[in-house]
Amino acid sequence: MSTKIRQFIQVFSGTSLIGIGISLNYLANLGLGPWGVFHDGLSKTLGISYGRTIIITGVAVMLLWIPLKQKPGLGTIVDIFLVGIVADLIILNFELSDSIFLSLTLIAFGIILIGAGTAIYVGADLGAGPRDGVMVGLETIGLKIGTARNLIELFAFLTGWLLGGLVGYVTILFVIGIGPVVQIVLPYVDMRKND
Repeated sequence: MSTKIRQFIQVFSGTSLIGIGISLNYLANLGLGPWGVFHDGLSKTLGISYGRTIIITGVAVMLLWIPLKQKPGLGTIVDIFLVGIVADLIILNFELSDSIFLSLTLIAFGIILIGAGTAIYVGADLGAGPRDGVMVGLETIGLKIGTARNLIELFAFLTGWLLGGLVGYVTILFVIGIGPVVQIVLPYVDMRKND
């Protein structure tokens, strides 16, 4: 398989996994991850769908790239749109969970899929998504990628909470869970080291 084909596959599969993971977290109905809290608060404020809020946020967060000297690529554009589209496709076609066992299962898979998806498409080296461009930018100034991710998640959570986003007792699992998953998966899919 050529390098370019592998990169395209990683970008599209990684962002799709993130969209699925976000959807599972939403459908679990036990509280949202940090960005979920933010998107929920903003979607309620703007009166638009959850997925559309993800897209709008992605465009806005790219402004933070300027001081971190990050450059967009194909992965950036795909992330901005595909994650929100996948999230809306799933959320709008499934019911919220009313079973604690199912909800906890959805949360566990959501964390794994978001973390793994992030590592897969960031590792493709075709440009990080808006939120992850900030993560990668922080890595370039000396933070470990897992630490950078955790800081970003915490910021999103606090802002979303202030906007009135849904916070539940599982929110903290996202704050501490996604960064380590990214750090574990990234070495296996990282094409950036080949530059």
